Amino acid sequence: MAGSLNKVQLIGRLGADPEIKQMVNGKSVARFSIATSQSWKDKSSGERKEKTEWHRVVIFNEGLVNVVQQYVKKGANVYVEGQLSTRKWKDENSGQDKYSTEIVLQGYNSNLTMLDSKNNSNNSNLVSENKSSLPNENLNQDNTDLDDEIPF
Repeated sequence: MAGSLNKVQLIGRLGADPEIKQMVNGKSVARFSIATSQSWKDKSSGERKEKTEWHRVVIFNEGLVNVVQQYVKKGANVYVEGQLSTRKWKDENSGQDKYSTEIVLQGYNSNLTMLDSKNNSNNSNLVSENKSSLPNENLNQDNTDLDDEIPF
């Protein structure tokens, strides 16, 4: 379908250490859940309320899996950018179809950024991205040398 977009951006904290598993093809996959919260003041009672949502994240990108395995732990604050995906599976005990909705980081539009700066050493602002490397990707280049080519 032309003109469609499937993109998810979240900032949240990990609820547990990531789980790293080997797939049948020998590649690794990382799985973890992050929590996002919103808070508001209840109009009737005046008390502060909070709602937390949990999001499942699955990473197939080998480079990002390695970063997660080495640096990301329970409680880490991360920014993830990926695609929303729902998969269907059968529950082994009941035989019923189950569904799981996940944020999948795979391919060129995936991004994982560690936002914590607890260890202010060389990797305090570690950013690991997987983005397209098209020839005209550097659009923020210095344009002062292009002034000579403008015809007016």
